Amino acid sequence: MSKKRREIPVFDHPIIETHCHLDYLKDRPLEETLAEAQRVNIERVITIAVSPDNLATVRELSQVAPWVYGTQGVHPHDAEKYSDAAEAEIRAHAGDDKIVAVGEIGLDYFYDNADRSVQREVFRRQLQIACDTDCPVVIHSREADDDTIEILKEFETTLSRRGVIHSFTSGPGLARYALDEGWCLGFNGITTFNKAENVRDIVRMAPIEQILLETDSPFLTPVPYRGRENAPFYIPFVAEKIAEVKQLPLENVLATTYDNSLRTFFQRQ
Repeated sequence: MSKKRREIPVFDHPIIETHCHLDYLKDRPLEETLAEAQRVNIERVITIAVSPDNLATVRELSQVAPWVYGTQGVHPHDAEKYSDAAEAEIRAHAGDDKIVAVGEIGLDYFYDNADRSVQREVFRRQLQIACDTDCPVVIHSREADDDTIEILKEFETTLSRRGVIHSFTSGPGLARYALDEGWCLGFNGITTFNKAENVRDIVRMAPIEQILLETDSPFLTPVPYRGRENAPFYIPFVAEKIAEVKQLPLENVLATTYDNSLRTFFQRQ
C-alpha cells in the first residue's frame, strides 16, 4: 500500500508566488490550477516570460485573473533568439499594468544552450531595458557566478530597482554580493531536497527581509510531492522549509516574504 502524501497546508497569511510558468503546466486545466492556488491562500501569481516565442503568451495569461501578473524577458537558453524586434516588444510592454518585471534574464553556463558571449550581450541589453523603464529584474544565474557579478556591477549606479536572483543555487560569493547590493534571493522546492544543503546554507545566510518564495513550476516540485508536476499551490511547503531552516516562526516568514514580494514587484517608483 502506498503511503498517503501529506495534504497541502493552508495558512491564514496570504502568499505571493513570485516565479512560475503557467504556460508550461500540463497536468490539469489552468482554471483548476488557479482555483487550487486560491484555496491555499495564494493571493498573487507571477508567470514568467523566457523567450521571444512566449512574450505575448505571458501577457495574455496576465489577463486571465486580476491576481495573475507577468514579466517580459528572454532567458539565457534562448539568447540566440534575441533580436531588435524582441527588444522592442519587451520595451513596449515593460510598463503594462500587469507586467511587473524584466525577466527571466541572465546567464546559464551549465547547459550552455546559447553561446556564452551572446548570453552576456543579451543579459546586458535587457538590464539596460530595466534601467530605462525603471523595472525590477528577475535573474537566472547557473554556474556563472563571476560573470553575473561582473555584469551586475556595471549597472550598480544606473539600475534604480533591483529584483531577485531566482531559484538560487549559486555560491556564497554571488549571494553576498547580491544581498549587499539590495537584491532578493528566490527559493523554491530545491530547499526541501535531501542533497540541497548548499542551498539551505544560503537560506541561513540571507536575511529573511531579502527572501522571496517561488515554485518555478512546473519544475522542482517540493517534497513530499516530488515526481509530480510542480504547481503554484505547492508553495506552502517552501514556506515551511524556509521557516524550519532559519528557525523562525512560520507566521514571521509568511508576513515578511509577502512584504518583500510587494516591495520588489508591486510598488511602482
